[in-house]
Amino acid sequence: MKSLAALPITLSLTLLSLSTIFQSSALADKITSLPGQPTINFQQFAGYITVDEAKPRALFYYFAEAETDPVLKPLVIWLNGGPGCSSLGVGAFSENGPFRPSGNVLVKNHYSWNREANMLYIETPAGVGFSYSTDISFYEGVDDEKTARDNLVFLKRWFIKFPEYRTRDLFITGESYAGHYIPQLAELMIEANKGEKLFNLKGIALGNPLLDFSTDFNSRAEFFWSHGLISDPAYRIFTSSCNYSRYVSEYYRENVSPICSRVMSLVSRETSKFVDKYDVTLDVCISSILMQSKALRPMQVSEPIDVCVEDETVNYLNRKDVQRALHARLSGDETWSVCSSMNYNRLNLEIPTISLLGLVVKSGIPVLVYSGDQDSVIPLTGSRTLVHGLAAKLHLNTTVPYRVWFEGEQVGGWTQVYGNILSFATIRGASHEAPFSQPQRSLGLFRAFLQGRPLPETFS
Repeated sequence: MKSLAALPITLSLTLLSLSTIFQSSALADKITSLPGQPTINFQQFAGYITVDEAKPRALFYYFAEAETDPVLKPLVIWLNGGPGCSSLGVGAFSENGPFRPSGNVLVKNHYSWNREANMLYIETPAGVGFSYSTDISFYEGVDDEKTARDNLVFLKRWFIKFPEYRTRDLFITGESYAGHYIPQLAELMIEANKGEKLFNLKGIALGNPLLDFSTDFNSRAEFFWSHGLISDPAYRIFTSSCNYSRYVSEYYRENVSPICSRVMSLVSRETSKFVDKYDVTLDVCISSILMQSKALRPMQVSEPIDVCVEDETVNYLNRKDVQRALHARLSGDETWSVCSSMNYNRLNLEIPTISLLGLVVKSGIPVLVYSGDQDSVIPLTGSRTLVHGLAAKLHLNTTVPYRVWFEGEQVGGWTQVYGNILSFATIRGASHEAPFSQPQRSLGLFRAFLQGRPLPETFS
């Protein structure tokens, strides 16, 4: 890339002007204080990055700098799934962000990931949370390709706004349908780096991710059976007459066969509406915050969900004073919601992304796949099978044999590492949203991932 001095003076002035504008807008995005916020010693920013000027479209972000030594800590992006669910409401305010709403105030999350990194949460695609498109036709055809492209543009422009993070070590993390978002974004970043190194990508971590439609979905039957949620006869018919990937495929094509209808009615009846499929150990009440994977579990029969926990995140983010503090606005919607009702192309679920993880690994970028072991939506058995198969395909030898790892004085889960670059880990007792249900163990896993070291083999 030419230096500014080598460019025509008018172009140099233009670039300098743009840089000044973006950096001044970063100051405008600084959050003075969130309503009900406890005293903190780190900076927060929130605002918009325009990803399309012709048909104005912008993605909303929330950025919490590291609690200590932010200039020495890496930059970590977090994406939630759905598709169509909010990284602000789910990730930042319910899982691994610095605060959680409680009544009219925010309480400190002592296991926030910004203890270890500068955390950037992106509401993507447009139409999710506070992100928007003024061209409403965009919402009728949202898909993986458009989402990946917009995410790439977002990052390029975010780095113009925050140039001090341009060369910082960068990690991308997320869960659920982010198993599509993140590998597809990583592929574009790797391709972009071939011309000029724009991204200092150092690793990606995927929690309970959708990587392969058939493997991930069809591991559900064994999980149900092994946890006593379905009977032997139901297990046999669920694996022989209509497996879950066939049912979902038929459901999103609006052509559910009679046999799949009967099988799913039986499975739904036996598993019961009083068990949370995202954490089979959870009691009856579930929060709508935990519904980011609704697309991964379509209902064949009417199954009302008893939400008996007040959704304090939704209440908090719908407050006008909170929206002003976040520099956020609602566009076309009267209320902020956890998950969008946009018309996302559900057939994209069937696109495998496990091969893209192979591309990332072959590029020398470490990959971690982790699973909350109480999740039946994307069970650990499918993820473990996929990672093992990818390691074999890439001819990676086992460098850390399957073993337990520890957090504090308890077993945190199990792990296996291939070629010191591809890892699989479970988080013991965790749900689909692992940082929500097992915050301390999730933080321990995250810390080891950033430091590039094996998970602890002994008590700490």
